[in-house]
Amino acid sequence: MSRQLLGSLIAAVLIVIIAIAVVTASFGPTSAAEQEVREERLEERLDAEEERREAAEERREERRER
Repeated sequence: MSRQLLGSLIAAVLIVIIAIAVVTASFGPTSAAEQEVREERLEERLDAEEERREAAEERREERRER
């Protein structure tokens, strides 16, 4: 595994841990539906970020192979 990929994975794990901490540390009354929508949005953002990282890594590997 390349150092950059490993760094990206560590960053992703840290983002997930921080997101879970923020979501579980409720800052006031929110309904279960609101909290679920927030969690879904956060998960979508994390998934999109991971996809961008993977695409960037693939582009870098393709350039190295040329």
